Amino acid sequence: GDIVLLAKPVTLTEGDRVTLTTDVPVATDGTSKPEKLLYAVSLPPVHGQIEHINYPGVPISSYSQLDVVAQKVSDIHDNSHGAGKEALR
Repeated sequence: GDIVLLAKPVTLTEGDRVTLTTDVPVATDGTSKPEKLLYAVSLPPVHGQIEHINYPGVPISSYSQLDVVAQKVSDIHDNSHGAGKEALR
């Protein structure tokens, strides 16, 4: 089926952490199993990384919709200069 992805920019300042919720990335593929959807980080944040909260400090390149619903994924700013709106792609 068709895949629909809605993503809002996440704005972080130096040292911020934002836990991803279903308000940021929301996807549906028309099936009855949205928890099986996987996101791939094709363009990582410029000033930080995406992490699973169980593995702080370790960047991840993919996560599931179930991880988002459980609020287990964070976008971490690395304290470098400049804040940015990071679009999850």
